[in-house]
Amino acid sequence: MALDLLLIGLAVTLFPLPVMAFALVLASPRGVRKGLVFILAWVACLVLVITLVLLLTGGTPPAPRSPPSVAALWVSLVIGAGLVGYAVHRWRKVLRGGTGGKRPEEAPASAHQGASLWSAAALAVFLQPWGMVGAAAATVVQADLSETASVVALVVFCLVATSSLLAMELSMVFAPQPSGKALMGLHTWLKRHKEPAVIGLCLLLGLWLVSRSLYQLA
Repeated sequence: MALDLLLIGLAVTLFPLPVMAFALVLASPRGVRKGLVFILAWVACLVLVITLVLLLTGGTPPAPRSPPSVAALWVSLVIGAGLVGYAVHRWRKVLRGGTGGKRPEEAPASAHQGASLWSAAALAVFLQPWGMVGAAAATVVQADLSETASVVALVVFCLVATSSLLAMELSMVFAPQPSGKALMGLHTWLKRHKEPAVIGLCLLLGLWLVSRSLYQLA
């Protein structure tokens, strides 16, 4: 479970679309405050999903080969296949030259200059990579709250999944001027390279989830 959560957390924190939006939020007026709200909403989503799963399992993992355990593996398999399909879809769109224009998931970031604290929170929820978070939820089914290792794994997952946002926020707090320029440079770079990043992350994580789920189901 710990390895799966670590890989999913890395994919979440490296996913370029939220990072691009967060860079714009930080560059807006009162950006540090809006960034903090964005992070709190982001973490709240992760904690809420984990809490709901633990409430369903009672903090005790289901027995191997039991219906809940098998169901969680099938959910992970379906999500992994969906990530692979999404990566292939975007790759085909790139091959057809369909990379221009504003994508729906990027549209809210264009209004960052007039964004309020509430809209920053909503943006964090909207841009959460829910497919990856769903894969984490299917993995959390295996968590045993009576074991310290499981609790540590859950905390590490939340920290890793938020690490890129935390790093950007702290850089703006302690070095606002150079960090502001660096963040806008990062946004520009990601805007040019986001498609390979999205495709690569979704494909790699999807293949991992599919292969791991099939192995455990076999």
